[in-house]
Amino acid sequence: MIKTWRWFGPQDKITLDMLRQIGVEGIVTALHDLPPGEVWSREAIDKLKQVIEDAGLVWSVAESLPVAEEIKYATPVRDQLIENYKVSLANLGKAGVKTICYNFMPAIDWIRTNLNHPLPDGTTTLYFDKIRFACFDCKILRRAGAEKDYTEEEIEKMNLLYKEMTTEDKEILIDTIIVKTQGFIHRNISGGNNNPVVEFRKQLQKYAGIDRKKLRENLQYFLQQVIPVAEEQNIMLCIHPDDPPFPVFGLPRIVTNEEDINWILRALPSRSNGLALCAGSLSAGAHNDVPALASKFADRIGFAHLRSTQLLPEGNFMEASHLDGNGKLIEVIRILERERPQIPMRVDHGKLILNDAEKDYNPGYSFLGRMFALAQVEGMMAVVRNEIEFENEPQNY
Repeated sequence: MIKTWRWFGPQDKITLDMLRQIGVEGIVTALHDLPPGEVWSREAIDKLKQVIEDAGLVWSVAESLPVAEEIKYATPVRDQLIENYKVSLANLGKAGVKTICYNFMPAIDWIRTNLNHPLPDGTTTLYFDKIRFACFDCKILRRAGAEKDYTEEEIEKMNLLYKEMTTEDKEILIDTIIVKTQGFIHRNISGGNNNPVVEFRKQLQKYAGIDRKKLRENLQYFLQQVIPVAEEQNIMLCIHPDDPPFPVFGLPRIVTNEEDINWILRALPSRSNGLALCAGSLSAGAHNDVPALASKFADRIGFAHLRSTQLLPEGNFMEASHLDGNGKLIEVIRILERERPQIPMRVDHGKLILNDAEKDYNPGYSFLGRMFALAQVEGMMAVVRNEIEFENEPQNY
């Protein structure tokens, strides 16, 4: 697989020269300054592509070409927004960017409750605590009917925890769930909002009446419009799984398991309708066997996020070492190196190591932590490639 790295453009504290020095081969990036729904012009694409190529690298994946929320909950303006998306797709294809990653998560992307969970070795990692999340959902956000999504035991634990939380604890939780993890990936909630909780409630209200069936219909409508353009440009449009892979905030999630992925790929059986296999997102659900999913859908996987999560009691989970956890990355790599050896992959959600914490990187996108993860993954890839080479050598008995 091609070793790539998510880079947030010229404003990223991690430079392209740094990435070239640590063995990165391709760049995963986007026009981060443009809001969802705006056309990516050929001029802007070519300009960014030239910056990457001047550094001796290639633009391997556009992640993400974001899907506007109005497309997901289907307002009258969605057709114009889809037309804009088609123009952007075509412009990327003409510029030679042939792998596009997107998601169809409503209102919010990935969710954690602690961005700096301490580990015994002194590093920190991302963590999801279900009871702390319930505190935000029921007590801070005060979502109508939220309590129905939790057991009586969980409600009891939530009430006890909320009584102990300080004002600062609550502010950190708000910042973690709906500001820091969302503000840098095309979301309306950012540090500039005077009241991010109120703004987030408004976003949720736009999905009133959108259930799992309707969200699937809206995804299918979107794909029916854009996949023909992807086919014309020889683009693989890869959907990213939901993170975490279960419903949150009363919102439907439709990319959570084998049945979901199978439905999406069968809804439009085109090679351009593909999957971004995120081992981390999928492994956060105990119901998912990630190597089995990699094997089943190998021919439709166009991009891989190689990270892993450790499942904990009571519905909690945290980012695991890339050598451990429920992602079983060595087995995933064995499958992908045999079945999809030319696709781009990137490591993800690295720990904070040494002075990473001082650099104010985007959550999950440290430098040293991801560099360490890349070394782990590159080592596994080397082992697998040696296995494949040995298998293909003529055996003399």
